[in-house]
Amino acid sequence: MITLNFSLALDNFSLSLDETIPSSGITAIFGRSGAGKTSLINAISGLSVPDTGKISVGDSTLFDAEKNIKLPPEKRRIGYVFQDARLFPHMSVEKNLRYGQSRANPSMFEEITQLLGIGELLARYPRDLSGGEKQRVAIGRALLSEPELLIMDEPTASLDGPRRQELISYLLRLTESLSIPMIYVSHSLDEILQLADHMLLLNKGRVIANGSLHDVWSSEHMQPWLSVKEQSALVTATVVGTHPRYAMSKLDLEGETLWVPAVEAALDSRLRLRVFANDISIVKTPASDTSIRNVLPCSIESVTRTKQGEMSTGYCQVMLRIGNEVLIANITEWAADELTLSAGEKVFAQLKGISIAKSDLAQHHSNF
Repeated sequence: MITLNFSLALDNFSLSLDETIPSSGITAIFGRSGAGKTSLINAISGLSVPDTGKISVGDSTLFDAEKNIKLPPEKRRIGYVFQDARLFPHMSVEKNLRYGQSRANPSMFEEITQLLGIGELLARYPRDLSGGEKQRVAIGRALLSEPELLIMDEPTASLDGPRRQELISYLLRLTESLSIPMIYVSHSLDEILQLADHMLLLNKGRVIANGSLHDVWSSEHMQPWLSVKEQSALVTATVVGTHPRYAMSKLDLEGETLWVPAVEAALDSRLRLRVFANDISIVKTPASDTSIRNVLPCSIESVTRTKQGEMSTGYCQVMLRIGNEVLIANITEWAADELTLSAGEKVFAQLKGISIAKSDLAQHHSNF
């Protein structure tokens, strides 16, 4: 485990944690601007020194105020990838990569360059690289230092959409091939959906949620930080087939059939699905003639009338359980009152087949 038990006071800001996160997979650090994300990873990497507490990665103590242990950044065996690649402009790609190597290891050099698709770039200089290529080289340089932990601070922030997705695909390849734990700072839920196994949610220097991505995503702690349009649940389903005529994939969600636009995934693959609360409607009796492809039996866990300050927002948030999974539905107070919805009641959740977009799907990770 990675232990984060420390306090750090900065100008007009303080960061205080007493948490542990896994020493495997990818942990996403999420929060609004000013939440303390960069301050947290700077403390872990040694770029900032906490006032009190302890930081450790597995059996390695990086900082311990009581024992006066303050390892400098270069002794911590942490790879750090910044928002901008920070490559040496006067060095070729190969020399930038080898600069990070702690020892000559030809097989590792070949493995990293292949995984990141940068083997053909070795003779080039940073000025000749795209933004995505620069970041892949920066990641390679960090990995070649053979770190015990890799930290990435919004590595896609300066990339456009296609380059961002390209980099994410390479990061997914790394997670499948390497066993290095990663801490990934991002304000993009799309990226976190695809990459993370674990999630730590920060607000004003304090942790308000810490747990598996699945649990934190749908938690009561997460929802207030999202607009009504962004509120969603994360569920896991299995690919069980395709429609014989239409471009639709058939998924199994806790024993119920869920139709989504065709996905490129093998049978029995497990997928993460982000289901937006505004895309779910509720009926007590399923309609016989409807365009909606997904009508899922479920039970109501709770009905919450939402407020903004002391004022009603006019809608309710309904938590719906399907086996071990939970969906969220945003409906009007009018609809909730007319249907007389209450906890424990059996209802049906309706979800249009086209509601699940490609960006709402991701491969289920083994440590998820």
